[in-house]
Amino acid sequence: MIQQFDFRKTQIEGLLEITPFRAEDIRGCFTKDYSKEIFETQGIDHNLAEVFYTTSHKGVIRALHFQREKQQPKLVRCICGHVYDVVVDLRKNSPTFKQWLGFDLIGKGNREILVPAGCAHGYLVLGENSVVSYKCSEKFYGEYDDGILWDDPDIDVKWPLEKVGGREKVILADKDKNLQSFSEFMDKYRGF
Repeated sequence: MIQQFDFRKTQIEGLLEITPFRAEDIRGCFTKDYSKEIFETQGIDHNLAEVFYTTSHKGVIRALHFQREKQQPKLVRCICGHVYDVVVDLRKNSPTFKQWLGFDLIGKGNREILVPAGCAHGYLVLGENSVVSYKCSEKFYGEYDDGILWDDPDIDVKWPLEKVGGREKVILADKDKNLQSFSEFMDKYRGF
């Protein structure tokens, strides 16, 4: 079986849901989740600056992160396990400003999302030892690293916490516990 790349727009401009190329036979499967040439045929300019992976335990939330400067568009794929991935539009002139979308990304499901600049990104890990791949078109700069609290009431993400045993089972790094609220973000930056 051969499955070609498929690109689907979402209601947030520039946020795409992508099904990568996949070929299966008696040996197993071959997956190509990025091709500069194929992306360009879709009008997508996503040149890789760096690639990294996270491995997380069930119940981990990796906040709603972004870079204040040199924003980091990223192609995100769960390659093992299961995450509930969330993108929040922080672009002040966007018709979907402050709206969020959630995606079930499953290692065996073979889907990925392209997160545009000006959006916050985070996820809740639903499967033990889930591995997430980030293919970024800008480097990570620690001095510009920022984010918004995962449970900010103004954004009101509907995290599927029941799938990890409830709010008391959420695992947060100290960094993510101390992020700003959406209103603090607006006071400081007024959006991107």
